[in-house]
Amino acid sequence: MIDFVGDLDVKDISPLVLAHVGDAYFHLYVRVRLLERERRVHELHERSAEIVSAVNQAHAYRAIEERLTDEERDFFRRGRNAKSHLSRSATAAEYHTSTGFEALLGALFLRRDYERLNEIAAAAFDVLDGESKLRS
Repeated sequence: MIDFVGDLDVKDISPLVLAHVGDAYFHLYVRVRLLERERRVHELHERSAEIVSAVNQAHAYRAIEERLTDEERDFFRRGRNAKSHLSRSATAAEYHTSTGFEALLGALFLRRDYERLNEIAAAAFDVLDGESKLRS
């Protein structure tokens, strides 16, 4: 895992910066997980873009929210409540929820809590990937 972030207090970092880091992490996590069954770049791109969409991230967050600690919910709330530009492909509520989810992932990454980060990312991926198999 990357270990060059130094000693950062994530509570001092903008929630939108946390979301930026969390978004990058979740994109990479999803792409690597998809390699378990797909090796064509076009298919990897299409499927990963679907999973990491604001609509799907918001859905995944709602599905796993009860498993989070109070501190993790606080990171989510900071990201959800941050002023940001809205997406055209999601409702305002979905976009803010996905930003909160990404901020949570970013905070865990920057705190180097890789075990918990992977637990949450795996749970979100499993929710979304499992549902897409049902739709297929």
